[in-house]
Amino acid sequence: MHWTDLINSTASLFIVATASTKTMVPLRTLAIIANCFLIVYFALAHAFLPLLLQLFALPINAYRLYQMLVLIRRVREAVQGKPSLDWLRPFMTERHFRKGDLLFAKGEPADDMFCTVTGRYVLLELGVEVERGEVVGELAMLSPDNKRTATLECIEDGKVLSITYEQVEQLYYQNPTFGFYFLRLATARLFDNVARLEGELARRAPAVQP
Repeated sequence: MHWTDLINSTASLFIVATASTKTMVPLRTLAIIANCFLIVYFALAHAFLPLLLQLFALPINAYRLYQMLVLIRRVREAVQGKPSLDWLRPFMTERHFRKGDLLFAKGEPADDMFCTVTGRYVLLELGVEVERGEVVGELAMLSPDNKRTATLECIEDGKVLSITYEQVEQLYYQNPTFGFYFLRLATARLFDNVARLEGELARRAPAVQP
């Protein structure tokens, strides 16, 4: 076997390995290694068209790997501090709302969640204004019927970022670590909501007479 054939065979082995990989980080890593071997092989073989294809695929795989590693790092940092989903911003879509617009209504099917950027928004049934930079609507993803439990109205023109539950599920399947930390963050938010409710009940309860 000629040594150039050995390079090609090694690249093929890494390509086969990517097909058996279930998570995104090792898949991208193996794909990058295969790209490098194929670039060397096609350069030596003077096969310029497939060489250009590999030169095009290499930075794409490297960038996607970088995105996933940054996502994992930001999720871990978020779990250690105040519950936040800011690390999802690169995967979210910008949307604009005007005063009086409803982002979602109580009882309707839920398929996305939002992060407020500018403007003001209030959960009507709860009378709670959503703070700027806060994520809202993510808990419906974990509910059995995926129904909204409150109505979110825009009370001052502004901008939000949105991401669909389908996109969140794709991120979860691409890397189980993401799914684990997403559940950790969602659980932390649930505990915060319970604590807020308990505080409100305690505030409204009549003082105990001595």
